[in-house]
Amino acid sequence: MKTVIKTQNLSKIYKQGEIEVRALNNVSCNFRQGEFTAIVGPSGSGKTTFLNILGGLDKPDSGNVNIEGTDITKLKSGKLIDFRLYNIGFIFQAYNLIPVLTAKENTEFIMLLQGKDRNFRDSRTKELLEEVGLGELMNRRPNQLSGGQQQRVAVARALASKPKFILADEPTANLDSYSTSQLLDIMAKLNKEEGTTFIFSTHDQRVIDKAKRVITLEDGKIVEDIIR
Repeated sequence: MKTVIKTQNLSKIYKQGEIEVRALNNVSCNFRQGEFTAIVGPSGSGKTTFLNILGGLDKPDSGNVNIEGTDITKLKSGKLIDFRLYNIGFIFQAYNLIPVLTAKENTEFIMLLQGKDRNFRDSRTKELLEEVGLGELMNRRPNQLSGGQQQRVAVARALASKPKFILADEPTANLDSYSTSQLLDIMAKLNKEEGTTFIFSTHDQRVIDKAKRVITLEDGKIVEDIIR
């Protein structure tokens, strides 16, 4: 598998009053196409910061992130937004669905921003919502769905535009064991079938057990990197 993401010497410091917190400390790491990777470590280890910088949601104080030849840390705001729109899907702990939109409308939202035509959007949305077990619930709004169902919509939305990378920040944190198991099976299946690269930040042992690679962070540094 080819290397698709390269990070070099990433550092990030947050200031809390007079105190400086080094969230990342000179982190260098490569990711290969189609990997199913869990980034783990105690609270405050830098997991979410690392994921946010990989996705261009935050910028490092030093170092860079190169995704398939593009250094996203050097992109200006508009170019970075476009890059994320066409290359990266995000899944968040809090789902981040748009409350006034149905499951179908939430799923197709990114494709709408990309200017995809209606037939493509309808076909892709139906395919994905059926894949995640929500084909019959596509016209329900988020408040009419359980937490597990909402997170499945979030997965479908992240995959809708066929991004090369999915970044998931604690995606199972609010789910029960049954919903977590279902969701992980769906993501593993889509990872295998569509070749999408998945990178999770997680505390959840169930996610860690599914991962093919586990990167452990402590105090903003990589202390272990295991490929299974």
